[in-house]
Amino acid sequence: MASPTACTDPSMRADYHALFSAAQDASERLSKKQKNQLTTWTIRAVMANELFTNDSFLTFTKFSKAAGRLKEAISNLPVATEDDDREEAAVLEDDTNLANEDVPTKQDVTSAAPAENNDEESDPFGLDAFLTPASTKKDDKTKGKTDNMITREEEETKRFLRSKREALVLCLEIAARCYKTPWCQTVIDILAKHAFDDIARFTSKQRSAIEKLWASIREQHNHRKQGKSVTGKLDVNAFEWLQQKYATEKISIRHSVGNSGDRKTEMWLG
Repeated sequence: MASPTACTDPSMRADYHALFSAAQDASERLSKKQKNQLTTWTIRAVMANELFTNDSFLTFTKFSKAAGRLKEAISNLPVATEDDDREEAAVLEDDTNLANEDVPTKQDVTSAAPAENNDEESDPFGLDAFLTPASTKKDDKTKGKTDNMITREEEETKRFLRSKREALVLCLEIAARCYKTPWCQTVIDILAKHAFDDIARFTSKQRSAIEKLWASIREQHNHRKQGKSVTGKLDVNAFEWLQQKYATEKISIRHSVGNSGDRKTEMWLG
């Protein structure tokens, strides 16, 4: 799962889907951090793969259900803050530069040396440690541990939200690629509009990606509405064709529905 695209490779989709579907049964045995990681991976390995489709109408139900879960996941995201935008920018920085900032320089070591000497001169026999009340030292130690735990939990929550948002944007992009399939178009129209309406739940870079995706879907939607197919009819999907067909039909339960008015179908329906 280190690669964001390995699990969506056509030759491996079914295996990844089966593996992470089965992994849900073991999620209760995992820590909170591990559960968060599994949730993110499952979005990429299960939901994303269910959004891949072909021209077969048999996959329509699977695609629609996955799109529904994607909409729900987007709605459950918290609104992104300026801190989220800043952290996103920080993550995108060069790892080499970040590593270099953590390495102490010779000047830092030299400047720290006098402080150590001053401590030794002020307490040459190390008596300050014995004179400090034990309860104070214990409280400071406990407080330090609590602060560290809170910091780690906050960092984990932010990391989880960041990776979850990225996985959901990946799913949106995969779904948008299926727009050429007629029976996917209405579902994708609704999904893209929903993501655009909830764009505030994503970070700056992700908002830009969603805006471009929504503009592309809207352009294709308008082209589909206005363009003509080779038959000279409007290029609409199956749902819209049926909607247009039955909009002008007159149906009455008082009239026969069988062949030539023999009411056979009405009798069969009971």
